[in-house]
Amino acid sequence: MSEKAYAIDEQYLIETLKKMVGINSVNPSLTPEGKGEAELGAYVAEELEKLGLETTFHEIEPTRANTVGVLKGSGDGRSLLLNAHMDTVGVEGMTIDPFGAQIKEGRLYGRGSQDMKASLAAMMAVAKAFVDAGITLGGDLLITGVADEEFASIGTEALIEQFSADAVIVTEPTEMQICRAHRGFIWYDVETAGRAAHGSRYAEGIDANMRMGRFLSQLEILEQELLKREGHPLTGPPSLHAARLRGGKEVSIYAASCLLQMERRTAPGETQEQATAELQEIIDRLAAADETFKATVEPTFRREPFVVAEDAQIVQVLEGALQNRLGHKPPHRGQTFWTDAALFAEAGMETVLIGPTGYGLHSAEEWVDIQSTIDLAYVLAETAIKYCG
Repeated sequence: MSEKAYAIDEQYLIETLKKMVGINSVNPSLTPEGKGEAELGAYVAEELEKLGLETTFHEIEPTRANTVGVLKGSGDGRSLLLNAHMDTVGVEGMTIDPFGAQIKEGRLYGRGSQDMKASLAAMMAVAKAFVDAGITLGGDLLITGVADEEFASIGTEALIEQFSADAVIVTEPTEMQICRAHRGFIWYDVETAGRAAHGSRYAEGIDANMRMGRFLSQLEILEQELLKREGHPLTGPPSLHAARLRGGKEVSIYAASCLLQMERRTAPGETQEQATAELQEIIDRLAAADETFKATVEPTFRREPFVVAEDAQIVQVLEGALQNRLGHKPPHRGQTFWTDAALFAEAGMETVLIGPTGYGLHSAEEWVDIQSTIDLAYVLAETAIKYCG
């Protein structure tokens, strides 16, 4: 690699971030009025092409897109993939202009400013810094903006079918701390069966809603037990919640069925088989106590937990870059929520998370700290130089 000096173009970073916040990329799977990522992805692709990166714009489906720019290395180093999602949650109820990108007291406001367009702007600024300085890394550097992280991650699922790297940095907002673990989740349908009958015919009717009540009472006991488990030192314990209930058709008819849709959050080390067995045990116990109790449990969707070792190479290089930039050893942390990092790790890529400081993810007022975004760009640049060679 060339030993040339480089500098992050801070004005470019800020203007790029303002432009991207101004583009509506609300996930249409969450909000019908959402525009999707295509417009933003096209803008990112245009900017990366201007820098001379090998750029791919992949329309996954109408209005949904990924953008990838590859800064080719000399071929004698490791490759590094930098990742940010381009979709945002909705803007209903926001108390600021969601697309205004206003700057006040070192903060840039708007939907997606921290989650996670600032990270994407920092990644693009890293590529620009290397191009401007004529730096050639040993391995390839991939700048990736993906669709749909806020819903079903169709973007990253599509990305890992086309691209891979020796290591990945997912730039989710972490308050400039290294995130090495997060929980996964499983969605379940639990259905109790009854027998429909006129409300006056108590000898014939079996109330599925009442039987779901029995299940829910035992589910609450399991919930409290989960919260007392050790879980993982970086993510805390597993948890669950009953999200939606639907049962019965008319007031004067015994409910023939009742459906519970619930979520089980899994700590690193837990499996779907284990989580499902705990729910089935409740059903079996209630059925043994009453032959009219009939229920089924079915997992409908899952995402695995994520964890990377403290001594992983990418973690060690990132830690050194953070310490050099911030002047102190950064703490390692975990998250209770899920991210696309788990998909990269499942695909065999050593993965870690780092992102900027801010406030208001998914809330009425969202902002990102501009200086932390600039710091992030320098940290990512140093990490790429040290890791890729």
